[in-house]
Amino acid sequence: MPGHTLEHFGYLLDHFEPLLGNTPIKSIEVPIQGRSHRIDLKLEGYNITGSIKARTAYGLVRGLVDDGVLRPGGKLIESTSGNLGVALATLARYLDIEFLAVIDPLIASECRARLVDLGARIIMVDRPDPKGGYLLSRLAVVRDMLNRNEGYVWPDQYSSPRNPEIHRRLTGPEITAQLPVPPDAVFAAISTGGTFAGLSAHFREHSPSTKMIAVDIEGSIAYRGPAGRRFLPGIGASRRSSFLGSDLVDHFYSVSLRDSVRHCHQVLRNSGIYLGGSSGATIAACVRHLVENPDEIERPLCICPDDGGKYEQTVYSDDWLEKLRPDLESEAEIAGQTLVVP
Repeated sequence: MPGHTLEHFGYLLDHFEPLLGNTPIKSIEVPIQGRSHRIDLKLEGYNITGSIKARTAYGLVRGLVDDGVLRPGGKLIESTSGNLGVALATLARYLDIEFLAVIDPLIASECRARLVDLGARIIMVDRPDPKGGYLLSRLAVVRDMLNRNEGYVWPDQYSSPRNPEIHRRLTGPEITAQLPVPPDAVFAAISTGGTFAGLSAHFREHSPSTKMIAVDIEGSIAYRGPAGRRFLPGIGASRRSSFLGSDLVDHFYSVSLRDSVRHCHQVLRNSGIYLGGSSGATIAACVRHLVENPDEIERPLCICPDDGGKYEQTVYSDDWLEKLRPDLESEAEIAGQTLVVP
């Protein structure tokens, strides 16, 4: 819009922040070793851009504006597996600036279509990196674009302190305010690690007894573990998180693709809640923890980053499941017709 100033950017962002969050917490009952166990789900799919990344994108962009780095007429560039890209594209359109999304073939087709609808430019990176994913290849493209001095500004979700800070400042207090007592444990998926680090910082200060349990997908090295091929966007990474230290993590689980998908289907069938793939991984880790530590926690909370709408062609697609059948076990088990939680 003509007449935009840096101060006007701040004004616009002041009015965007109240639109974030206030996402619901809903409970499901899961049978575990003959006992029904309640698990609370923080449903971030209700956020303004459809995922928890609305909060992250706001924190990153707000920081750039406050620092005077992003100005009217500026251009954003970021590597994204989907949700953050959609959130940044939404903010870019709101601020009337350009956004270039560097993506890879694992991005959900629904996310890619949404990026196009929002007016984002797209660079597709189809060369896998040596760690079995695409992240390092995407970042190489970002750095190349920045070196061309074409005016791009990089929010850098991977190392900017604004990533965890927005979750320490907004997401954590929102959870605390919604529950009558703090959760015994918080399970959250990691990719950049920013969401988890921010939540952990909040609970370390306001509820030190709350256990912080990080969840990753097999093949990711975001926290630890061997690198390998991955199939789900939005969880995992080809490099270590710069945010996660052992002081922030009480327990860590690496979850298989099979178990992530199984729990998405199970929750939909039993509770009617339509979740994304990383949410399935988080719930799978929670169930595993409850099985292995039956007397440790009574009030677990799982952070569910988005809903299942972006995964109709993957997690909820029979064709996708059939293609991955060797990696998953059998189609019948994944479809969950007789799925039994241990």
